[in-house]
Amino acid sequence: MVQFSVSNRPSDPSGASVGEHGGALAILASVFFMWGFITVLNDILVPHLKAVFELSFTQSMMIQFVFFGTYFLMALPAAKMLERTGYKHAIAIGLLTSGVGALIFVPAATTASYRLFLIGLFVLAAGITTLQVAANPYVALLGPSATASSRLNLVQAFNSLGTTMAPAFGGMLILANSTSGMTADGLGRLTAGQRLADALAVRTPYVGIAVTLFVLAGVILTWHLPKLKTRPEPRETGHPSIWTHSRLVYGLGAIFFYVGAEIAVGSFLINYISSPSVGAMSHAAASFYVTLFWGGAMLGRFAGAAVMRRVPAASVLAAVSVGAIALLALTMSTTGEIALWAIVSVGLMNAIMFPTIFTLAIQGLEKLTAQGSALLIMAIVGGALVPVLQGLAADAYGLRLAFCLPLACYAYVLTFAIYCRRTQAILDVPGET
Repeated sequence: MVQFSVSNRPSDPSGASVGEHGGALAILASVFFMWGFITVLNDILVPHLKAVFELSFTQSMMIQFVFFGTYFLMALPAAKMLERTGYKHAIAIGLLTSGVGALIFVPAATTASYRLFLIGLFVLAAGITTLQVAANPYVALLGPSATASSRLNLVQAFNSLGTTMAPAFGGMLILANSTSGMTADGLGRLTAGQRLADALAVRTPYVGIAVTLFVLAGVILTWHLPKLKTRPEPRETGHPSIWTHSRLVYGLGAIFFYVGAEIAVGSFLINYISSPSVGAMSHAAASFYVTLFWGGAMLGRFAGAAVMRRVPAASVLAAVSVGAIALLALTMSTTGEIALWAIVSVGLMNAIMFPTIFTLAIQGLEKLTAQGSALLIMAIVGGALVPVLQGLAADAYGLRLAFCLPLACYAYVLTFAIYCRRTQAILDVPGET
């Protein structure tokens, strides 16, 4: 699951320990859980709304295009708002905004309007973008700087838990309660009445999500959260342009293509697994394997952290990139159980990619690190564009061959990893970037 990382200079004048802020961290962990949950629930919405509205693959990818395109559009406005309102109110505003977006699903379902669903997703994603921008640095600043990474890893573990639970939730409450979700491979043509009934299947789950978000916002507003400064750091002068740092420029592409590949594979997973040549099952049954896909990513984070204590990060990134390429090649060239488990195993390869690419890309930036981090955040827009391109390929050449696109994306990540291995010696020399 994709995370924003915001470079700051954490400080805690009071020297407060993590234990003193345990209540605040518990609330924030719930916030992280919810945005991971909501983001991956899109993997259920894609095949469900595709069947309800009889969409092409390209049209169904508008769900991810709108959602991740909002990150690109709203990240900077959210940062400006954070400077004005402070962390506590920015987080509450993000929760309330996402709650309103979830409620828009009610009229969208009642009127069976795909356009209204997309509007709801835009509002929902605008709130989540605000949460990303505000909550990550707040957690980092909520205690001693020496333990900032530990606190972030703790709350991001709850984000991963949300991404793992969402497919099971969506499978039970949305797909299992719809005609299209229970038919073989989800391709049965629906009557007008069935389409409306299937559209209504999303109403109750998203009302529940909205209520949860509103309750969390209320808790945030009433809880005595520590007040932390949000003043931006002064702009440094006398440094060369950030665009002269080739590793960062290369890394921007790596973030773009990795996020695009991760979202594209996850978005097409149910349609692919339920197809006759792979799993020949209903969408509801296929949602179980989406849970395994994201569960693999969650477990892989723990395994990857242990491995990278002994193996250089660039080498690990190269290895998992090769693994993702091999698994996609395997699933495209086989059928049945082999093809199914190959595509599910890609989730394990994804586990450490985003944080590793991010860390490698900002190495050597020194006082330009904050600016570089902001650019890398913007590169998440790959999650909006690559799935649409794969949708076009799926409509033109079939879903199996369309996986050539994420395969090519992982190939780019591999070249970035190789580049980082070769340039590490230069970075280790003081004064070199």
